[in-house]
Amino acid sequence: MPDNLQSIVLGLIPLQIILLVALGLTLARHPRTDPASRDRLISLFLIGIAAQSCHFIEEFVTGFHCRWPALLGLSPWSAEFFVAFNVSWIAVWALSAAGLRAGIRAALFPTWFFAIGMTVNLVGHPLLALNAGGYFPGFWTSPVVGAIGVTLLGRLAGYTAGAHLEPIGVAPPDS
Repeated sequence: MPDNLQSIVLGLIPLQIILLVALGLTLARHPRTDPASRDRLISLFLIGIAAQSCHFIEEFVTGFHCRWPALLGLSPWSAEFFVAFNVSWIAVWALSAAGLRAGIRAALFPTWFFAIGMTVNLVGHPLLALNAGGYFPGFWTSPVVGAIGVTLLGRLAGYTAGAHLEPIGVAPPDS
């Protein structure tokens, strides 16, 4: 495997794990039929996408694409790859916000991925800074995206239900 491809595959393992968790949540939880809850979810998601865009800019300007792979003993990612990767995800998230509005269940998958990833930023970037003994790219915006991620996870949990829960507006059977 070429060195740059190996660096990308191994450097993105944390995101691959988050993708698997997001897929599991998407399959296990179903959207409820509550338009107000859905609209609050989408509003926060869009704010989160804007915050993530700022986070990506901080990471890019301060060299995350070089420092993260180096921390793992891997070759740096190209600036072009890092920009294309992040901009592609921003586009996927924007489309998934529209998909949520249209009631497309598959749109929950990138939304769960976003919320979990943002929550991981809340802990991950400060730990990386501690490990570096100072600033690590993405540190300054990580509390903002992390707080949005935690809140979005709560809204997603409220907007979705596991198979054992009754949807909102449906009375439980009499015992």
